[in-house]
Amino acid sequence: MDKKSLSERDICSKFIMPAIQQAGWDLHKQIREEVSFTKGRIVVRGKLHSRGEARRADYILYHQPNLPLAVVEAKDNRHSVGAGMQQALGYADALDVPFVFSSNGDGFLFHDRSGTGAQTETELSLAQFPSPAELWQRYCQWKGLDDEIRQKVEAPYYDDGSGRLPRYYQINAINRTVEAVARGQERILLVMATGTGKTYTAFQIIWRLWKSRQKKRILFLADRNILVDQTRNNDFKPFGPAMTKIARRQIDTSYEIYLSLYQAVTGSEAEKNVYRQFSPDFFDLVVIDECHRGSAAEDSAWREILAYFANATHIGLTATPKETKEVSSIQYFGEPVYSYSLKQGIEDGFLAPYKVVRIDFDKDLLGWRPPKGMRDKHGVPIEDRIYNLEDMDRQLVIEARTRKVAEKVTEFLKATDPFQKTIVFCDDIDHAERMRQALVNLNPERVAENRKYVMRITGDDQEGKAELDNFINPEERYPVIATTSKLMTTGVDAQTCKLIVLDQHIRSMTEFKQIIGRGTRINEDYGKYWFTIMDFKKATELFADPAFDGEPVQVYTPQGEDSPVPPDDQEESDGTVAGDHGQADDSDTGLPDMSEDDGKKRIKYVVDSIPVYVVAERVQYYGPDGKLITESLRDYTRACVQKQFASLDDFLRRWSDAEQKRAIIDELAAQGILWEALAEEVEKKQGTQLDPFDLICHVAFDQPALSRRERAEQVKKRNYFAKYSGAARQVLEALLDKYADTGIEHIEDIKILQLDPFSRIGAPIELVKAFGGKTGYTKAVQELEEQLYAG
Repeated sequence: MDKKSLSERDICSKFIMPAIQQAGWDLHKQIREEVSFTKGRIVVRGKLHSRGEARRADYILYHQPNLPLAVVEAKDNRHSVGAGMQQALGYADALDVPFVFSSNGDGFLFHDRSGTGAQTETELSLAQFPSPAELWQRYCQWKGLDDEIRQKVEAPYYDDGSGRLPRYYQINAINRTVEAVARGQERILLVMATGTGKTYTAFQIIWRLWKSRQKKRILFLADRNILVDQTRNNDFKPFGPAMTKIARRQIDTSYEIYLSLYQAVTGSEAEKNVYRQFSPDFFDLVVIDECHRGSAAEDSAWREILAYFANATHIGLTATPKETKEVSSIQYFGEPVYSYSLKQGIEDGFLAPYKVVRIDFDKDLLGWRPPKGMRDKHGVPIEDRIYNLEDMDRQLVIEARTRKVAEKVTEFLKATDPFQKTIVFCDDIDHAERMRQALVNLNPERVAENRKYVMRITGDDQEGKAELDNFINPEERYPVIATTSKLMTTGVDAQTCKLIVLDQHIRSMTEFKQIIGRGTRINEDYGKYWFTIMDFKKATELFADPAFDGEPVQVYTPQGEDSPVPPDDQEESDGTVAGDHGQADDSDTGLPDMSEDDGKKRIKYVVDSIPVYVVAERVQYYGPDGKLITESLRDYTRACVQKQFASLDDFLRRWSDAEQKRAIIDELAAQGILWEALAEEVEKKQGTQLDPFDLICHVAFDQPALSRRERAEQVKKRNYFAKYSGAARQVLEALLDKYADTGIEHIEDIKILQLDPFSRIGAPIELVKAFGGKTGYTKAVQELEEQLYAG
């Protein structure tokens, strides 16, 4: 056998897998092959999207299910034994494993990241592959796990029998948390971006600790009623009769898993006594969802619960750890045991990327000064000063501005999809109501079809709140547009939300991340792969802040008599409790609005007599480096192609050498080139249909473009078909016509012979025989392609 002639898959099946099994690894329980652990980043251009390649490990070896130990990367025998090592080390970083192997079938290069071996890298023969017991022993030595801790770490995951597996980063978060608890760590912080499955992760953590009896009674705290109910009915459902929800201020100590709102066990003095019905040592574990919202604040009522159950282990979950001068999640919980960011989620393809539409109005940028003595709509004298973006919808309401925002939202929906779920974030309830009215008036036909096309969903409106479940349910069409203030900033699992409108002043990075998180979920069943942010108040400038999506950094540790920062400089205010939802109260309802500002009364003026104009509008995309980029489709294509091909000659050589042009087309599509959108844009100017070959030559290398029809006519003029006769000539002439109509990709697929007009010439097998067989047919098609792209 010539080993160098074997494919990579042959090397795996004939040499690598037998060596691993020979070392004692269980094929069914400890070995997984060709594991795609990411989904491939979604790239958005125009109205279309594509997916990049998923990251795939050839083998992952496990001590037991969901406890990975090693990665093995395979190459064919034309490569060296260590050729796959650097690739495998990247996988090991992501998968949180210490042992890495590379092989070409001759042996293994073993990289020991644990530091427990004599040296970091060692070459091993096929017979020297380490056993499961050896790697597990090294793993425990690396982690410092004694026999007692080791037994706790081996607590099993919940398995519903469906084959559902946690994602790799969820496994990392779960394992690191269980390990921290096993070590006796009392305060644990997990940072996971919105939409990455924090609740499911929390469930698996609690399940493992509960089933292994490390923690016998657990309290799960959330700050929204809807979150508690979703948790109970979905991810936590396997707890069954062992679980209860604390409601109506009544306590039953016969359960083991308790779900509760913070507000259900705090409030007035009488209400605060509810949690005192439990003994301080009743709970072994308290898990705090969205812990940034108050659990880290020393003056928070929620903190009283944690102080009362201080002897329990506290695990905080958040997408946005709060780090201000006053409040520090890290100060309370310690450094995160694991972080998974929005940027990483998008890069892996688990979260939806976004494009940003920024729209600026003249009055926002240039300011507006009222004429002397001017009164507002309600007859209130308007203070004489210049009003700008900071004042809009706070101190000054320009009704034309509200209408203009609604116009732009409506224009966007009509141009894309009028029924894509949309959340419009406003400054207060009054603003949300005005926006609702403006959107209703601009969409009379939609509202006539169903009055719930536009709904205000705010804390004070019972009918609106009642529609929240319908809004987030992918199967319910209505409501389509929700105007809100604070109620929908966190905890609303809007999987199909495709448009987020920011007409709210957002200075808090925490609040900004939570709002953006409303759109980051992907729902492939309903065509939700990406979303748009339409920004009217420069909120997306926070994307440029280094704090937007880096690792959480503790910027201040409160000590001693440190004074709090001024209110204007605080990151955010959580507000007051509003009913059972525990929502920050968005209750600015009257006009004119009178509020306190440095001890003085402040009036919200309403003006209905001045026009507003758009002065700037631009579209930006989420770039590969996590930054927003403003770039045309042509510019992006040019940059992608020139990165892949050093010159026009390099591209022409690759195109000519490719047995199937489709391979190059797919390769560039994986990098984000959207052929349909590019063709639409270029052909609109050219007035003709272009081949991907000509699109690339024209856009990337400034070459004149020939249409598909022109290329086909050139081939006919060369009398290329003269050497063929009968059915073979008819097939090639029909293929040339098909190319002119539909492009190169279709004529490369032999299945085209099953379609008209080929089916009228003869059966596919007869047509192939006309060329002397499949090899002859394939060669004829390749010659046809050479003629198409000659000269």
